[in-house]
Amino acid sequence: MPSTVWFADLSAPPGRSLIDKTGELLRAAELSGKIGPGDLTAVKLHFGERGNVSFVRPVFVRKIVEEIAAVGGKPFLTDTNTLYVGGRSNSVDHLRTAVANGFAFAVVGAPLLIADGIRGESSVRVPVEGKIFSEVAIGAEIVNADAIVAVTHFKGHELSGFGGTIKNLGMGCAARSGKLAQHSTVSPTVDPANCTACGTCVAHCPSGAIEILSEEALIDPATCIGCADCIVVCPEHTVLVDWNEASSTVQRKMAEHAAGALRGKKEASLFLSFVMQISPYCDCYGNNDRPIAPDVGILSSGDPVALDQACADLVIRAAGKDPFRETHPEVDWTIQLAHAEELGLGTREYILETL
Repeated sequence: MPSTVWFADLSAPPGRSLIDKTGELLRAAELSGKIGPGDLTAVKLHFGERGNVSFVRPVFVRKIVEEIAAVGGKPFLTDTNTLYVGGRSNSVDHLRTAVANGFAFAVVGAPLLIADGIRGESSVRVPVEGKIFSEVAIGAEIVNADAIVAVTHFKGHELSGFGGTIKNLGMGCAARSGKLAQHSTVSPTVDPANCTACGTCVAHCPSGAIEILSEEALIDPATCIGCADCIVVCPEHTVLVDWNEASSTVQRKMAEHAAGALRGKKEASLFLSFVMQISPYCDCYGNNDRPIAPDVGILSSGDPVALDQACADLVIRAAGKDPFRETHPEVDWTIQLAHAEELGLGTREYILETL
């Protein structure tokens, strides 16, 4: 049975702004049936890296916050720390980046909370019925929330072809160990050329997998538990991820983490995608290149699979070609949709209702 996806184009006549349309989309997708009075509601979004300007604008997020509060929910903005070292790899830097990009309480009307703790260590192992994983590591405060509203900037991505709601849920809700599990099949390694044998990684390793030998740190892959703490605590940034996983497998792993993020919340979840400024790469970069397709609009649904499929279809129709395959020709982006559908996260069949 097809799912309903609600669509609003970017026309904005007097008296009906895009902010107004955002509220209409949430109400059309029955936000009031997803969130009850007092529900602590995770508004999952990407705050963008410094220098990137393609993330969802905070003024739209403020409207989403207002709509959640209007039905009795208690919204908080959230994301998880990054696997790579940068401006969002720990909660202090992450929150400073979010505020610098406009997501301050005074602007959005909701508190900010990084879901996996100060260094990405606060996670819950969530059971899933996956083909690859039987459990996945999800940021603790996303698991602890009563409801989730995922707000996604739909754009290109070098590993998954496009980054949509499934990526926002799967990669974006995973704690650091979950991100490492999606991207790599092996333990991190130490670059001996830059290692100063300071011992910081040893002090932070919870499994005792690291030791200093011959004036450099060595990681024992047999003992390593894949928490990835060493990557971000190293002051020399010399602990490296082997980004060795194939795109097709990353997409399947991503879908299984999305299932973990939604476990127990499928009836308390809603998804909103902004198909605007469709950049070729993820908002994790400190820049964004020119769009690869025309702006399309804003969409909402209670089905993340149908929503991603509808977004992709509308982008291809607007561009007159598949800009995701053109930009990332080695990536088959349909894999994430097919696997998510197989996992029971939703259906690729949809009915598009235009507001």
